[in-house]
Amino acid sequence: MSQPAETPAVPEAAKPEPKPAPLSLRKGARLAVVQALYEMEISDKGVIEALAEFEAFWIGQEVDGVVHPPAETAFFRDVLRGAVEEQRAIDPKLDAALTKGWPLRRLEVVLRAILRAGAYELMFRRDVPARAAISEYVDVAHSFYSGDEPGLVNAVLDRVGRETRSTEFGIPAAPKKA
Repeated sequence: MSQPAETPAVPEAAKPEPKPAPLSLRKGARLAVVQALYEMEISDKGVIEALAEFEAFWIGQEVDGVVHPPAETAFFRDVLRGAVEEQRAIDPKLDAALTKGWPLRRLEVVLRAILRAGAYELMFRRDVPARAAISEYVDVAHSFYSGDEPGLVNAVLDRVGRETRSTEFGIPAAPKKA
């Protein structure tokens, strides 16, 4: 019986380097939501206009030499619409989670956008685990900031998550009043 031929070893230098994992479609959607909320606030665009513009010209496109990641479109639409439509419920939760004397309106526009999108997911998207949502928006914050802002996003969204989804954090649910 003959022996199978051995496969020659490939020199290390000839092996292709592993490609970095592609950005998840939801991660791309979250980044696009934050950018769209920012754009809406500084330009007074409405949700429909922002959705159309981002889907046609930004998501998955290269703009001015910057490649914008692909995104899960349905998730992008839901989080953007939801963050805007539920802003009256979201902003008081964020104000309560922020340090006294620093209301949401005093924060920089991108930071407000990150917090609103994250709070929307925590308050209204129960299909997304709370800790995962918080972590994702901390990552989004790192895309824009290198200072203390990602820590602020973590702290504020953690407070909102613990209040709105206490059982996911191991906090017993408050007894229901009869």
